Amino acid sequence: MINEIQAKSIMQKKNNGDKWFGTDYNMNLYKGCCHGCIYCDSRSDCYHIDNFDRVRVKENSINILEHELKSKRNSGVVGIGAMSDTYNPFEEQYEITRNSLKLLAQYGFGCSIDTKSSLVKRDVDLLKKIAEHNSCIVKLTITTADDELCKIIEPNVCVSSERFEAIHELTSNGIFTGVLLMPILPYINDTEENIKAIINNAAEAGAKFVYAMFGVTLRENQRDYFYQKLEEHFPGMKKKYIGKYGESYTCISENAKELYEIYERECKRLGLLYKMEDIINGYKGANSYEQISLF
Repeated sequence: MINEIQAKSIMQKKNNGDKWFGTDYNMNLYKGCCHGCIYCDSRSDCYHIDNFDRVRVKENSINILEHELKSKRNSGVVGIGAMSDTYNPFEEQYEITRNSLKLLAQYGFGCSIDTKSSLVKRDVDLLKKIAEHNSCIVKLTITTADDELCKIIEPNVCVSSERFEAIHELTSNGIFTGVLLMPILPYINDTEENIKAIINNAAEAGAKFVYAMFGVTLRENQRDYFYQKLEEHFPGMKKKYIGKYGESYTCISENAKELYEIYERECKRLGLLYKMEDIINGYKGANSYEQISLF
């Protein structure tokens, strides 16, 4: 049985200056996540999610969402799962995400999904309906091509090879799907071999894009949790991080410049989009595209 929490709203309008994948609204249907990823930024104190590993659902969320969709003058693209993966294990039973997608399709809204779970394949029928009338993009986070390493840094979710299979199924059904290649953990998965393998596997699976960030962010409670897991699985690594990054929020790989050059070259070679503006243009289409700048 999953616990319910009260919620006054489900969708939040995004700031006009926020161009992350061209979304207009954010929507998190669950609070907390049980995937156990050692690097998750959503664990940080600033988000005020107590007992982050315990998943809770927002009470009466479907009725609240329908009311909000009806009240919007203009449709747009709704970002789903940025804070808490919307395809956690409870979703298979409760279908909160699936019922929300039904409403987005009914009211003509688009969707932009972030997930690590292959359960997203279940909803390919609804994603296709949404794509008929608006924009639809699915982003599968993949940080390592090595399933054994994946089991350590992302222990309670399907391994990377299963996510590549999900990409293949979604793209085979015409859904604009690709890889979020982030975070890249310094001294752990920041190797040329790993970056090339992910990009090549993505291309073989039919991915349309790969979007990368060659580092990890650490702050407040999240840093403590991350260091605890480093001590468990990578002896001596915590000391290395402290010596290199101290209390820095952004921990960029020492290999970032070289890795970006490899990433750019491989994406070009394989015909994968890798710039934010091109990805937005790709899934929204040229007619709805607005020029953006990342910096």
